[in-house]
Amino acid sequence: MSFHLVVLPVVLVLVALLLIFLSVRRFHTLRERALPLWRRFLAYGFLGIAVLLLSFLALSACFIAAARTAYRIRNPPPGALYMVDGYRMHINCTGAGEPTIVLESAKSDDAAIWGGLQPVLSQTTRVCSYDRAGYGDSASRPEAMDADHIATELHGLLTAAKIDGPIVLAGHSMAGMYVRDYATRYPEQVKGIVFIDAFTPHQEQDPAFAMMGPQGQGIPIGIRLLGYGADTASALGLERLLGVCSMKMPGLDAAVARRIGEDRCRTSFSTMLREAESISRSGDETVHTGPYGDLPILIFSHGPNPDSSGDPHAAQTEAAWNRMQENLKLSTRSRRIIAKRSNHYIQFSRSELLEREIPAFIEQIRGNRPWPAQFGTTTVE
Repeated sequence: MSFHLVVLPVVLVLVALLLIFLSVRRFHTLRERALPLWRRFLAYGFLGIAVLLLSFLALSACFIAAARTAYRIRNPPPGALYMVDGYRMHINCTGAGEPTIVLESAKSDDAAIWGGLQPVLSQTTRVCSYDRAGYGDSASRPEAMDADHIATELHGLLTAAKIDGPIVLAGHSMAGMYVRDYATRYPEQVKGIVFIDAFTPHQEQDPAFAMMGPQGQGIPIGIRLLGYGADTASALGLERLLGVCSMKMPGLDAAVARRIGEDRCRTSFSTMLREAESISRSGDETVHTGPYGDLPILIFSHGPNPDSSGDPHAAQTEAAWNRMQENLKLSTRSRRIIAKRSNHYIQFSRSELLEREIPAFIEQIRGNRPWPAQFGTTTVE
């Protein structure tokens, strides 16, 4: 049972009804007492404001719960649901052919984030995106959200979905560590890796990334409380009021952008916090992964931000990020592409680059297209 979708609205309605009942009784009591007019009006005003505010919050929570439920009923998630170790997991596979591309999303994202890229890639081969535990339509699990657990859960999901053939893993952002973990655990299944502006193990410990905020173990209690408060504010309609649930994104049609917004409005802070807290553990689990012999690896990195050229800290961060991206050349058949005019979400800002290079990468793995003349290169496109 969802606390913010079911319990919170019911509790607020019951409390509002109780407050209305007590306020009516208090009104009668005040009328029978000989009080100065100003005290009587002050009491009436205080009770009236309290009743109106709580009633508004209760109605807002009920409306948000109904709106979210109605959207999910009208727009069921594409794909299928499977039980993995007793927990529901969602996966969406489109297209046909081998190897299968498995898309692994960044922290706070689910399968909907690939709604623009997946249909294009599906014209070349089968492509599967999925929701990690606690995101989208996959149930939350009590285990830590570290690379070992995530790789094991993904393998269980692929097994349940009968995807037992060769796969190419594509990981965005923090998921770069997850695909490395999977490739190390199940090397016989993995035929290639695509890193999309991917994290590297323990990068949060680099001084250049100190401004990213607290990650890993020991996130301050204040941030926890603010986050849980944000969950409640979302359930009361603040995110919807600000337009987050119907955001617009470049390169995506309105329906896909709406699904991404709705999914983000449903994601609880506790899920994102648990994943952020596991970043150090994921680093420990993946810092020694690789090299991967001659496994084909394609690396996409965002281009330098021209607006930050005068910011010394931004320059330091970009230099550190560039160094770490070079370290993703974990095989003798690796190459890196720096995407000009892109941000961290290259699948949005430079979707045409991924739509061109990833299908070519698949054809190279199949042997239908020659490999580049030289590996280990870094090009800017």
